[in-house]
Amino acid sequence: MRFVLASQSPARLAVLRSAGLDPSVVVSGVDEDAVAASLIDPAPVELVRALAVAKAEAVFEALVGSHEGSADMVIVGCDSMLSIGGEMVGKPITPEAARERWASMAGKTGELLTGHAIIRVENGEKTKETSGTEGTTVRFGTPSPEEIDAYIASGEPLQVAGGFTLDGLGGWFVDGIDGDPSSVIGISLPLTRRLLSEVGVSVVDLWGRPAS
Repeated sequence: MRFVLASQSPARLAVLRSAGLDPSVVVSGVDEDAVAASLIDPAPVELVRALAVAKAEAVFEALVGSHEGSADMVIVGCDSMLSIGGEMVGKPITPEAARERWASMAGKTGELLTGHAIIRVENGEKTKETSGTEGTTVRFGTPSPEEIDAYIASGEPLQVAGGFTLDGLGGWFVDGIDGDPSSVIGISLPLTRRLLSEVGVSVVDLWGRPAS
């Protein structure tokens, strides 16, 4: 069975590879702002779940219209955002936004929310689908201005949810977490295992099987 990751995140791919999988990567191209705008005052967990579902659905539609769509597969979509101070924040994108983000969260606690959606495809048909969310509390340190300048100059925080990583340079500035570390990196292994089970797939059957 083919495992398709509907994400261009190298961190998510690295988590899955280190856990015994070798996914195919198909980028969804979903307009996240448009999906968010289509929801009426969503709760944070509803927002990340909706974005994950949209990404999985987009990849399903792309694959089902191609010769690849006849294969048996599971498609996994993810989306992560940081909830801090009552605000949901995604990727800073610009150095200015990253600097403002760190000024607001240094020395504080936030919740990293990751939405997951799984579609099972058999003989080219969608047979089952499910979704869920995982939340992990992150306790941020208080970097010096010089440390923040160097971190932003590295470019790392610009393209990651919340403007930080746990498994990269940003790990120096995280005092601790309460919850699932893989979810903070981008994809929760425990939740993904449970969701795979809901669509009738055992994760152990996917171990060591390269993408076809």
